[in-house]
Amino acid sequence: VKPVADANVLKFGAETTDHMLQISWNEQQGWLSPEINPLQHLKLHPCAQVLHYATECFEGMKAYKDKDGRIRLFRPLMHMNRLLKSAQRLALPEFDKMELLDCIKELVRLERDWIPSKEGFSLYIRPAMIATQACLGIQAPREGMLFVVLSPVGPYFPTGLKPVKLFVDRRNVRAYPGGVGDRKLGGNYAQTVVPQLEAAKRGCSQVLYVLEGTERIGEAGSMNIFFLLRDGTKSGAMELVTPALDGTILPGVTRDTVLKLASNIPGLKVSERPLNFPEIEAAVARGDLLEAFGTGTACMIQPVEGMLKENGQLISVPFNLEAANQWISRHDCKSREFPFNLCGYLTRTISDIHYGHVPSEWSVVVN
Repeated sequence: VKPVADANVLKFGAETTDHMLQISWNEQQGWLSPEINPLQHLKLHPCAQVLHYATECFEGMKAYKDKDGRIRLFRPLMHMNRLLKSAQRLALPEFDKMELLDCIKELVRLERDWIPSKEGFSLYIRPAMIATQACLGIQAPREGMLFVVLSPVGPYFPTGLKPVKLFVDRRNVRAYPGGVGDRKLGGNYAQTVVPQLEAAKRGCSQVLYVLEGTERIGEAGSMNIFFLLRDGTKSGAMELVTPALDGTILPGVTRDTVLKLASNIPGLKVSERPLNFPEIEAAVARGDLLEAFGTGTACMIQPVEGMLKENGQLISVPFNLEAANQWISRHDCKSREFPFNLCGYLTRTISDIHYGHVPSEWSVVVN
């Protein structure tokens, strides 16, 4: 039974479709023929490398259904490029990106009835690669598997564009210089669960990682983080800034999308640069922090209303929810009948691309 497009029922990642894509690989034969089969359990030896050494990477992308019933993928080749880079970092086998994308399209075509025909809903696509060789030794994989599962999803936050609080964590580290923070590896996420639980106890939805000593800002849980700043001069010029891709930051697809869209907004400077937390605190003290938000495939744009420090101090972040919802409710993002809100503008603009309301090379129709 296909799920109904009800945000209160369709929870993120809770449902899976009927079929999956599976492709095996070994050192002698290379990639074997891809297969689309009914969704089933994987059969692994207890000594499979993935179970002991986290030799695993994955992607997260989405398919949308437009008003004409056509299936659309958002920037799929960028996701394939990132999956390949993640696999290379683990010595997992390389693959033909276009061939894999064709296989994914075939799976999505088969499961098209699982894609809700309602804006705000989509089909989450999860490709993953694992090392399956049975060996209790750390070495380059000689056997592996690539598989893709699909999950119909509703809005990440059913109540709409609801701002959240972040806990400023200086004790735990998501990624470190020289590590693998710029690749989408399962091990990067497992270690964030405990900090996330600790943040929840403090009433915060996510963790803002700040590297102790340097005070360098990293990511906000599984999201890239953005700050909209005023430069503090009489000109009132604005800068949208996000941490630079220094090896500790995941090159998010939504992150890149926001940077490119924001660069077309007149009077807005867009920066990728090292960002230290005291700079943000100083901007708040001057009244020059205008908005803050996270970005990701799951949440798209997630506004932030506060940052809680370990000493209990809450740093409030401005957010005009009424203006944001006014922007989201329109398809004409050129209107200035109400106060400009970057979160609302970006949410509306990206959604219009997702669902084919505006032409864009980023929206790839699955024929």
